[in-house]
Amino acid sequence: MELPETKLFTPSARETQSMKRAFVMVNADLGSEDELQSELEKVEGVVGVYQVYGVYDIVVEVDAESDEKLKAVLFSRIRSLKHVRSTLTLTTTG
Repeated sequence: MELPETKLFTPSARETQSMKRAFVMVNADLGSEDELQSELEKVEGVVGVYQVYGVYDIVVEVDAESDEKLKAVLFSRIRSLKHVRSTLTLTTTG
């Protein structure tokens, strides 16, 4: 019996247009998570903001048209916010 071929990954429209995506793990000042989440949701290029438990307080999902624009969002907009203590950025491949 043959099994049907299964695709494990189907590129989305965003990925076929060469968009860059990153996930930014954020450490926030204690007690500032709600305020920081609200500020992050206003940043151009941010497509998701999630409060999480563990080493980091917030995960930010960012889409940008190029590496340069992604870098600008990370350095000029996210890392400069008042209650951001530190970040770790994971960029996707492909």
